[in-house]
Amino acid sequence: MSQALVYTLRSILGARYVLDQPEELMAYECDACTLIQKKPDIVALPKTPEEVAQVVQACIQAGVPYTARGAGTGLSGGALPMQGGVQIGLNRLSRIVAIDVPNRTATVEVGVINASLNTALKPYGLFYAPDPSSQSACTLGGNIAENAGGIHCIKYGVTTDHVLALQMVLPDGSLTWIGSQNRRSHGPNLVGLMVGSEGTLGIITQAIVKITPVPEKVRVYLAAFDSVADAGGTVARIIRSGLVPSALEFMDAFTVTAVNQAFQVGFPEDAEAVLLIELDGPAAQVLQDEKKLLSILEDHRVSQVRTGETEAERLALWKARKATVAAYGRYAPAFYLNDTVIPRSQLVNLLEKIYAVAERYEVIICNVFHAGDGNLHPHVLFDPDIPDQVRRAMQAGEEILQACLAVGGALSGEHGIGIEKSELMPLQFSPESLEKMRQLKRTVDPLGLCNPEKIFPMRTACGEARHAISPALLTGEGLWI
Repeated sequence: MSQALVYTLRSILGARYVLDQPEELMAYECDACTLIQKKPDIVALPKTPEEVAQVVQACIQAGVPYTARGAGTGLSGGALPMQGGVQIGLNRLSRIVAIDVPNRTATVEVGVINASLNTALKPYGLFYAPDPSSQSACTLGGNIAENAGGIHCIKYGVTTDHVLALQMVLPDGSLTWIGSQNRRSHGPNLVGLMVGSEGTLGIITQAIVKITPVPEKVRVYLAAFDSVADAGGTVARIIRSGLVPSALEFMDAFTVTAVNQAFQVGFPEDAEAVLLIELDGPAAQVLQDEKKLLSILEDHRVSQVRTGETEAERLALWKARKATVAAYGRYAPAFYLNDTVIPRSQLVNLLEKIYAVAERYEVIICNVFHAGDGNLHPHVLFDPDIPDQVRRAMQAGEEILQACLAVGGALSGEHGIGIEKSELMPLQFSPESLEKMRQLKRTVDPLGLCNPEKIFPMRTACGEARHAISPALLTGEGLWI
């Protein structure tokens, strides 16, 4: 990498905030769960949106690719610098610029941690609804880049439903705002285009987001079942009934046991499946919805129901739900986390197929997911030091994805495509659709320097896209855990 670029970046940011030593760069070569590592040549750590723009301008001048990075909690490799170049770390953009209580908006920089925004909103009786499981660590910029969901997305929607306006640095180095704070805008929906674009169309630096009043009443129900079919049927019945819980989460027997052993949370050990169901709203409405919910649970042979009504009881249940990934570490040193969406009517069918895949490939697959919106998260456990386990885990994951697509599902619900699923894009999109997406990318980023080699499949020598997960994932080459 050119020392001239290092000098330029240090003149913009100061020497302390430009990293180029091997031991410094190692911290930026991976994300939370991707099985491929890629080290940047330089890490730049700007403090302001203007500095981000200057760093991008320097990269353009040098003809060097650049990739934005938040907290590194991404799960599809979207922030890995696949061509090296400059990694632009956005953690120092951490200001909550304004909380506009009358208009129920907050203006935030993208390095603000999701949970920190909610801590700041609590005294006002408000909250920011999107709450990924990594809420205590992930940043809002990453949430926006991946269009993150979370436990409460069934009622409140995913990230795109809460973003009003964005400040961003475009691939030409200019700093601009798109969208509108007053919830009205005209012309193409550019905010909708940028949310979920995985940092390939520019770098978001600030956002104006919707904030929501804390509901008057909240109750959480732990419902245990003796069969996965009863739990899955309950989910379908809840949706069909018109009841709209604020959360509807599924945990299978393996997950329940793992969480109990790791954290002693007291989940029912003999359950084959557990649903965590939250109702919120006006007190009278919650009581009315509770009667409807309990009737549905009884119809589907619920074996046990517990209620969390106090804030401490509710937090304990959700903490247990969000701790599942850590609990899996007692059984294997690594896991391949799938992220796909299916029609909710196909839930029981797909779970049966997932368990069949686990048996066929002789791997452990455990399930915890957002049942309310059909967002599956099968975790395939494996040991990265055993190449055959790596191969079987990756192949099992691909087969699950293909089964989900076959019933009308999608490749990703909230983790993004990144590099993990880029080679599978032709399974969901036609060549014509993919080319239109590429044309959009080329129009916005004609130099191809902004987060290259993401989302779209790489082309082989004969010009055809590969239809499989990256060979590195299947062979174990370049793996890290």
